[in-house]
Amino acid sequence: MPIKSSDYIHAFLDENDRDYVECFDFFRSDWIKTGFKKERLIYRHFFNERTQKWWFYKSFEMQKKFNLTRDVPKDIQVRIGSQWWCLRRKTIEAIVEFGKQRPDVMRFFKTTWIPDETYFQTLVGHLIPNKEIETRTLTFLVFSDYGMPATFYNDHYDFLVSQNYMFARKISGEALSLRQRLGALYNSGRKSFEVSGQGRNLYKFVTERGRTGIRFAPRFWESESTIGRDRELYIVVCKKWHVAKRLLSELRHHVEMPVLEYIFNEHVPELPQLGGILSNPSKKARHRRALMRMLYEHYETDKLMICLDPSNIELLRDFSGDRSELRVLEVDVDFDDVYVLGHAKRVGLVAENTPVGTLVGLLSSVKNDLRYELEALRDCGFANYFRIIEGDTVTRNGEALANFANMSTESAHSIASKTWMFND
Repeated sequence: MPIKSSDYIHAFLDENDRDYVECFDFFRSDWIKTGFKKERLIYRHFFNERTQKWWFYKSFEMQKKFNLTRDVPKDIQVRIGSQWWCLRRKTIEAIVEFGKQRPDVMRFFKTTWIPDETYFQTLVGHLIPNKEIETRTLTFLVFSDYGMPATFYNDHYDFLVSQNYMFARKISGEALSLRQRLGALYNSGRKSFEVSGQGRNLYKFVTERGRTGIRFAPRFWESESTIGRDRELYIVVCKKWHVAKRLLSELRHHVEMPVLEYIFNEHVPELPQLGGILSNPSKKARHRRALMRMLYEHYETDKLMICLDPSNIELLRDFSGDRSELRVLEVDVDFDDVYVLGHAKRVGLVAENTPVGTLVGLLSSVKNDLRYELEALRDCGFANYFRIIEGDTVTRNGEALANFANMSTESAHSIASKTWMFND
């Protein structure tokens, strides 16, 4: 259904003389995540995979067995993308005329698999200059990590209208109120909308909660490696990175060990050159024990202090299962609405022009999510677990700090008295 007014859609298209269609290179892009790729093109598909499954796969197996492949038309660069496109009339006319002149191309695409994702996308890229193509769809659609399209209901009205798209799918057949409101909006004559592009990030955030860190088995380089039995790892866990960094800048003067801040979450310039293992956060997390072992060896130490975001609970659990000694300090900070809103912006859940109604509903959810991370951390039951709390007494925070870092009570109280560390 449309999620903007007719007047707005017409004005938008009049002002932007281009075609809106995803047209990514078929072979080099990663648009196809799983299943057939080149097989879509080089074999002939005569049967419907959904309604004639047996015939579809039997035909495919026979062609594969006897090597009955075919070539892609040599002057055509096959492209792929969503079948939800918006093309100008002159583009459609050019495609129709091309079909008349090139029956060989028509025959080729007639027996490709899922041609609605390749035919128009390929011909637009072949016939229209790149500067007149915007490689995106005007239809807002998102897929779950199971590959299923999201369905929208009555309470998604404000969310949909604020997206930088003209249409949305799929609208639930039972969402009668949403359908009525979108229909009224289309005929409203409304000329302006506050739009943002946070929809996909927000959907990903909501659907992936609770799944982060779940894995069926350890990787071989984790199960077969160790940081070292005689080594000690000190980890400061804090959601507000600036607070943890201020704390570590103070601790550096009182502990005899390297202090390295958020090495798994961001680029740290002072880290030594350790090759490709530092190329991105994902690789650092995969090879976490190997990375830590290399750092111990580089600094020629048996003690090391780092920071972690509470979302890195998988790393903490893995480190706790190592032969080394793990000591964890949680820095429990307050999350007011201003900070939570800033956090939501930083991770791409909201934009500057996100509707107020969406913000109100989201703030509570994000705040609960931040608290959930800390609760999950405490539930791990680490043997050497300490905690300092924003607003708590200097005595209690100082004692926790002294026990965590094995430092003098006097030095720990001196650091704990610096309440400015918690300022935002």
